[in-house]
Amino acid sequence: MLSKETIGVIKSTVPILAERGTEITSHFYKRMFHHHPELLNIFNHANQQRGRQQTALANALLAAASHIDQLENILPAVKQIAHKHRSLGVKKEHYPIVGENLLAAIKEVLGDAATEEVISAWKEAYQVIADVFINVEQEMYDEAEKMEGGWRFFKPFIVAEKVKESDVITSFYLKPKDGAPVPYFMPGQYITVKITIDGEKYVLNRQYSLSDAPGKDYFRISVKREAEPNQPSGKVSNYLHDHIQVGDELELSAPAGDFVLDVHQLTPVVLIGGGVGVTPLMSMLHSIAKENPARPVTFIHAAKNEAVRAFDKEVKDVVTLLPNGTSFICYDQPIQNGNGDHKGKITKDVLEKFIQPAADYYICGPVPFMKAIVSYLEELKVADEKIHYEFFGPSMLMKQAPLFA
Repeated sequence: MLSKETIGVIKSTVPILAERGTEITSHFYKRMFHHHPELLNIFNHANQQRGRQQTALANALLAAASHIDQLENILPAVKQIAHKHRSLGVKKEHYPIVGENLLAAIKEVLGDAATEEVISAWKEAYQVIADVFINVEQEMYDEAEKMEGGWRFFKPFIVAEKVKESDVITSFYLKPKDGAPVPYFMPGQYITVKITIDGEKYVLNRQYSLSDAPGKDYFRISVKREAEPNQPSGKVSNYLHDHIQVGDELELSAPAGDFVLDVHQLTPVVLIGGGVGVTPLMSMLHSIAKENPARPVTFIHAAKNEAVRAFDKEVKDVVTLLPNGTSFICYDQPIQNGNGDHKGKITKDVLEKFIQPAADYYICGPVPFMKAIVSYLEELKVADEKIHYEFFGPSMLMKQAPLFA
């Protein structure tokens, strides 16, 4: 329990965190990696290079400071972050390292403004916040391990099948090396793939949504080849496409994430995907067809063109199994071969046709796509609690993010 004095000091730092938060977190990461380069085996280097992680952590610090007297208000955000941490193998012993370097970064960036009183208050507050994360994450580790076929950190899987879905997306079917059952997961969840590449100093971790229904003897991930193989954002995807073959071994975390669909609800659901962001929605679509086929489902997918869009036939086949199912495909570029339902991006006018009373909307895709769709739904008076979304990488809109992703 923090004292009133400590809470007051923390809240007094909110304005300066709003102004200089990203400067502090950028210095924090540089400092921590200098003193603890081994943590580069956990962090996503692509997010670091883009500056997204620094901004996201700054937003998380600002949210924690603003709600320091009522941390229960940010518990949903804590759980989302904890899922990321659990999937990356973040451990209790990492938190003191983060705390030490974060406090030092605050002091070094703010200079005289970081008084002894401020540093002391943040040291106390950080421990309280860290304990919340540690406890939530330990519960998640325990839950993942206790499931049938479950495990705690990473486990070897074998590539059982490799399928080209489009010019840029390939699916990998993964089975446990030890022959154990594949644990159940919630439609929409993801796994972390740990990759060791010759010539790379550190292990590379990437999180990929599971793109098929649970209850099978494999996990399926569907990976988009990024354009620049020598940049952090493209190293893993290009390696998977070019070097990983059937029979090869990959290290996986247990499924994680809270962007999930309750398959058994009867209310209508609208699934809206942009590009490869369709992958968790594929899991949801398959799961509805398998477990609750009478549920009204609208599947909307936006892609650049037919060549890069994945799952065309698969979506059609699944939707035919749904008496109340429909699909709507948008292509940015001219539609060829008579395929597709709309030429151009998804606009507010397009979305308005699919607004249904009591429907839930699940959205996933690149950040600009997400911003646009969520904004349109809000303008169309869809209630906040009916809008569910997931970003690739750190969340930029929800002002929260994992320390380690």
